[in-house]
Amino acid sequence: MAFLSQEELIKIGFASIGENVHISDKASIYNPSKITIGSFVRIDDYCLLSAGEDGIEIGSYVHISCYACLIGQSKITVRDFVAISIKATILSSTSDFSGETLPLLNGVKLPGLDDDLFSVINKPVVLETHTGIGAHSIVFPGVTVGKGSAIGALSSVYEDVNEWGIYVGNPIRFLKKRSESAYNKMQEILKNIGG
Repeated sequence: MAFLSQEELIKIGFASIGENVHISDKASIYNPSKITIGSFVRIDDYCLLSAGEDGIEIGSYVHISCYACLIGQSKITVRDFVAISIKATILSSTSDFSGETLPLLNGVKLPGLDDDLFSVINKPVVLETHTGIGAHSIVFPGVTVGKGSAIGALSSVYEDVNEWGIYVGNPIRFLKKRSESAYNKMQEILKNIGG
C-alpha cells in the first residue's frame, strides 16, 4: 500500500490535518475543504470520503480500512480511537424509499416532475470514542454509536447504540457488554505521557 506524502496531503486542501496521517494514494476524497483529520490516522486503499455541506470530522488514532465509505450531506463525526473495518459504510444521507417520494437522481432532471416529488434523508452520524464498526456493516443517517461500543460484521445500524455494548445483526441487537479494560489501560498510559 502506497501512502500520500505530506506534501501531497497538504495539496489536497483539507480543512485541517494533524501529524502522522497516512492516506492511501488509492483513496477517493471529495470536498476536502469540509474534512478535518486529527493525528495518527490511517485511511487505506479504495476508501471513499465524500463530505457534504456539514463535513466530515475525523479525530485522532483512527483507522479506516480498505473500501470503507463515509458519505452524506449531514455531518459525520468520527471521534478518537475508532476503527472502521473493511467495506463498512457510514451514511449521513440516503434517499427516502418510503414510496411517498422518489429516490433522488443526482444531476438528472426528468421533464414534468416537480422537485418536491424527490426526497433525501439527511441526519448527522456520530461514532463516539473507542468504537468499532465491523466489516460490511452499514450505519444509517441519524445514528450515534455510543462510547466504547462495537458493531459486528454484516450489521445494519438504524438507531442509536448505547455505550459499551457489542451489537450484531440486521437490524442490530445487543449481544453482550463490551469490556472497558483496554480503554482504561489506554487512558492511564495517555495520562502518564501527558496525552
